[in-house]
Amino acid sequence: MLDLRGITPAPVTPFTREGAVDYPAIQRLGSWLGSIDGVKGLVVLGHAGEGTFLTAEEQVNVIKAFVQSVDNKIPIIAGITGEGTEVAAYEAKRAKDAGAAAGLLYPSHGWLRFGYQPGAPQDRYKVIYEVSKLPLILFQYPDNTKATYSLQTMLDIAALPGVFAMKNGVRNMRRWDTEIPVIRKQRPDLQILTCHDEYLLHTVFDVDGMLVGYGNIAPEALFELLKAGKAQDYPRARQVHDQLLPVTKSVYHRGSHMEGTVALKHALVARGILEHATVRSPLLPLPDGAEQEIHEAVKAASLSRVSGTSKGSQGTKGVSKVNGLHAQSNDVAVSA
Repeated sequence: MLDLRGITPAPVTPFTREGAVDYPAIQRLGSWLGSIDGVKGLVVLGHAGEGTFLTAEEQVNVIKAFVQSVDNKIPIIAGITGEGTEVAAYEAKRAKDAGAAAGLLYPSHGWLRFGYQPGAPQDRYKVIYEVSKLPLILFQYPDNTKATYSLQTMLDIAALPGVFAMKNGVRNMRRWDTEIPVIRKQRPDLQILTCHDEYLLHTVFDVDGMLVGYGNIAPEALFELLKAGKAQDYPRARQVHDQLLPVTKSVYHRGSHMEGTVALKHALVARGILEHATVRSPLLPLPDGAEQEIHEAVKAASLSRVSGTSKGSQGTKGVSKVNGLHAQSNDVAVSA
């Protein structure tokens, strides 16, 4: 199975100003992220990637574009979001055929409102893997939704063939502190990945890696934070957390997590990867002043601007200062 014991960003899907998928921008974003030390894979077509806002054809093409952007050096993982189990199974098979190495399986979205019948999540994972043979990541939704899984449901899913990791975003620290040790003990081979973009300091000491939209904009610093967590070095982890706090607040302390997706694109503009922050409906632009605030936060966190050269040339080394340490990353070496 895949080794995601590091940083797994969930990249945005760039659009042109006219609203079409911007494939040259995917090349820039994917090749940059794939060059960062500690990045173990990319999860595309998730919430940050506006995956459910794309047509089926666009979804396939986005997967193929990201596979090409990383030159098969790291795996591309596809968000699988289809409502019905059979629909999602076909989506997973289609993603695998397009080059995806694994799938992040979302709960059926009707469960968000109505909840799920006992055993239904287990059946969803079982059937989708049997049909597609695509390795799957368990996705634990926030505790304040009806689509959150009980501890036993998570343990059951984790024991199924094909399930190799868990993206846990329960966002209830009482549950996190009591359930993660049980999962560790009973499912020791399961890779546990935090997706608590706004609570990384609390969760970083208990995980194998991070699967976060935040990885779009600060993969170098997040890898430093993860290394500190694995070393149980709280002072160092706190130092990186505090350095990133202006960015965390400007991106994730907004009215909703959906606004965070828009903010990610502004931060990528600040870092020099995207030219603009165009999103697709039902997302809307952020209020006046938000763009400047995000750019200032990126600067305050010492996240350097990534420069680019023409396609086919040799990338130079870019340096991002992370609280006295320097994380090396290749500059983007592609153009539109």
